[in-house]
Amino acid sequence: MSSIIARRRHPAAGYAAVAGGLVAFGVLYGTLSGGGASAAAPAQAQTQTAQGHSLFIASCSSCHGIDAQGTSVAPSLVGAGAAAVDFQMSTGRMPAKELGAENGRKPTTFTQDEIHAIAGYISSLGGGPAIPGPEQVSANGANTALGSELFSTNCAQCHGFAGAGGALTYGKSAPSLNASTPTQIYEAMLTGPEAMPVFGDGTITPAEKKDIIAYITATRSEANPGGFSLGRTGTTTEGLLGWIGGLGFLVLIAMWLTAKRRDHVKGESEQQP
Repeated sequence: MSSIIARRRHPAAGYAAVAGGLVAFGVLYGTLSGGGASAAAPAQAQTQTAQGHSLFIASCSSCHGIDAQGTSVAPSLVGAGAAAVDFQMSTGRMPAKELGAENGRKPTTFTQDEIHAIAGYISSLGGGPAIPGPEQVSANGANTALGSELFSTNCAQCHGFAGAGGALTYGKSAPSLNASTPTQIYEAMLTGPEAMPVFGDGTITPAEKKDIIAYITATRSEANPGGFSLGRTGTTTEGLLGWIGGLGFLVLIAMWLTAKRRDHVKGESEQQP
C-alpha cells in the first residue's frame, strides 16, 4: 500500500495524468465532431462513383469502351476530368447524336446528379480538371472591363465580340455563348472542347476567367444603342448590311424610274401621227 502511495506522489505522475486526460479528450472530440463526417464523405463518394459507373456502362461505354479507354469511334476519357464530362453532358453534346460530326448544344436527358455521378466516376480513373465551384464562377468581385479586354484578345476572333458565335475553317463553327452558364464557360476554357484551345490556369488565371465570365453574362443584358442588334454580329456586318440594303433600294428606285420613263416615251410615240 505504501509503495502505491509513493508512486502516486512521484513528480511525473501529475504530468502523466494531464497528458492522458488530453489524449482522451482529443479522441472523444474527434469522434463527435470530425470523425463521423470524415468517414461519411468517402462512403458518399464511393456511392456516387458506383452510380456513375453504372450510368457510364449503360449510356457511354458503347462508344468509349467498358473501362473508358476509348475505341475506334470515341477517345479515351481517362484523365479527361470531371469538368470535361460536366460540360459535354450538361450542354447535351454527349451522348453524341451522330458519330464523327461536330456536336452542338441540345437538350440533355440526364439530371444534374446523374451527370455529376458520371463525372465523378471518370475523375476516379485518372484525375483531370475538376468542376469549378460557385465562387470560381461568381460575378462577385469580377472586373468586367478587364474581362472585355481578355475576351477581345482570346475569344472574340471565334465567338464574335459579343459572344454570338461565328464560322471557322473546315466547316466548323464557334457556338454562341448566349445560352451557356458561367460554369459551362469556365469548363470550356479549362478543357477546350471541339476546335477550342485549352486555356489553362497558366494561360488565363482563375481570376481572369472570372472576369471573362462576368463580361459575357453582363453583355447579354446590355441595351442596343443602335437599334436592331442583328445578333450582335458586329458593327462591320451591320454597316455592310445597311450599305447593301440601301444600295439595293436605290437600284430598285432607278429601275422603276427608268421603266416609267420608257412607258411615257412609248406612249408619246404612239400618239404622234
